Amino acid sequence: MKQTENRGAGVLTTKPIDPGVDIGHVHLKVADIERALAFYCGVLGFELTARYGPQAAFISAGGYHHHIGLNTWESAGGSPAPPGHTGLYHVAIRYPTRAALGDALRRLTDAGIDLDGASDHGVSEALYVRDPDDNGVELYWDRPRDQWPKAPDGSLGMFTRALDVRALLREAPAP
Repeated sequence: MKQTENRGAGVLTTKPIDPGVDIGHVHLKVADIERALAFYCGVLGFELTARYGPQAAFISAGGYHHHIGLNTWESAGGSPAPPGHTGLYHVAIRYPTRAALGDALRRLTDAGIDLDGASDHGVSEALYVRDPDDNGVELYWDRPRDQWPKAPDGSLGMFTRALDVRALLREAPAP
């Protein structure tokens, strides 16, 4: 396997990772399990799949063992990291269709949760919010690959433009 040095940050390989690899779950430190569950299950609609006393919960979509783990093992009653510190920028939750993303927008609107942003990236459309622990959460759907924008050289031509949230909301199925 050919490797190259990355200026002290470790060894990089030129062989790409297996294309079947995906990110199975994220585990978030939260200050209050019940408050986190109210957001992720009560607002977004994830299902509780397992609970470990008052300190941890696992939630999913579609019966998977868990997409998100929530715990207070090191963070009960804690506060978010201040700006300027390292850590999670956001967790991205991919929806299967534009209509499903519209449903997420409706849920947020019904719960009175303000958006931090809403963007069309060419390859995807995304909504940005903060969870109760101030973690960034991106809710998005990917356009089909054959619709992804290309630069003149054939590379991916992503961009950031304002998303028409009213049009997205009209795509949401009836509650």
